[in-house]
Amino acid sequence: MPLMRRPLRAARVSDESHRVTTFELFFDLVFVFAFTQVTAFMAHEHSFLGVLQGVVILGLLWWSWVSYSWLSNQTHVDEGIMRFGLSAVMIAMFIAALAIPEAFDDLDGGLSGPLVLALAYAVVRVLHVTLYTYAAGDDAPLRRQVAKTTVGMIAGSALIVTGALVGGSAQTWFWLAGFGVDAGITYLTSARGNWRVHSAAHWTERYGLVVILALGESIVAIGVGAAQEPVSVPILLGAVFGVALSVCLWWLHFDVTAIAAEHRFAALRGQERARLAVDAYTYLHLPLVAGIVLAALGVEDVLAHVYETEDFGAVGSVALCGGAGLYLLGSAAFWRRVGGGWKRWRLGGAVVLLLLIPVAAPLAPLAALALVTAVAVLLVAAESTRYAEVRAAIRAHH
Repeated sequence: MPLMRRPLRAARVSDESHRVTTFELFFDLVFVFAFTQVTAFMAHEHSFLGVLQGVVILGLLWWSWVSYSWLSNQTHVDEGIMRFGLSAVMIAMFIAALAIPEAFDDLDGGLSGPLVLALAYAVVRVLHVTLYTYAAGDDAPLRRQVAKTTVGMIAGSALIVTGALVGGSAQTWFWLAGFGVDAGITYLTSARGNWRVHSAAHWTERYGLVVILALGESIVAIGVGAAQEPVSVPILLGAVFGVALSVCLWWLHFDVTAIAAEHRFAALRGQERARLAVDAYTYLHLPLVAGIVLAALGVEDVLAHVYETEDFGAVGSVALCGGAGLYLLGSAAFWRRVGGGWKRWRLGGAVVLLLLIPVAAPLAPLAALALVTAVAVLLVAAESTRYAEVRAAIRAHH
């Protein structure tokens, strides 16, 4: 008798008890390296165009990561085919990260850096749709939802690859369009879609961890900026201000906001939960991460020029003040979408930081960092004092 081929075993669907696994944490380490590469790229370019290009690359990295955050909530990605599939994704994403320094300026010799990054990104996106279709199993509405995102994936990836082939100044706009098309089509098809968020705890923990990864990059940036300088009082002051700024950014999100949002998210079910996951986490967490990465760029710039008395400069000021301001705007928008009111202290802090861009530019680098850190510390102190009772009540139930 001929051997009977065993049917492909279906992926195990998650439930409310699902939690983040060590394999997912391992998977995220690739993005730690990628975030570091983006900051290094922008620091090397040190221009407004370089910052724009870095933000575009960050957008592609973010879209890659969030795609798999949905998949890992749908099924157990550390089992069976999923483990092999995500291992392949890790390899492709690491290759993309390796090519980031050459993303827009290919070096002589070797392969085309822009094309390597573009093709690796396309592989990551194709694998996502393929694995998600398999993970959907017999869930016909979910399979249709995944199929709809294929349109954005194909169009976006095609623009990314085309941009790499065209090169020159047009590449930046092709890549920006590729990200915009993919993210835009996905958002439109998700408005009344059929996505599933099986575990609220897994979901919120996953997004909390990616913010931590970005904050980790902000700490690394301090060390990178100071690496070529002897330890001195200015270096130590810069380190103190830089770490204090990172602590404030952590505090503003994790002390109360993330906890309260998790409670509200867990109370929802079905499509209400899925819609909030799309808006508040998949899209509105991008300004948080982008703000942290930009602020890290500014801090690295300060530490690299800590002995200089010349102007901090427009690029560094925009990165430092603008990055911190973007973070506060993203935080306020996130809380508003979760169902809370507008966080006026944070909106006010964001306005102050944006207004400080022209003020910080002519200052010495260390003075500029001290100014931004002071604003962040005052904001944390003001919110913690003003909302002390609410804060205590929320944290008591965590």
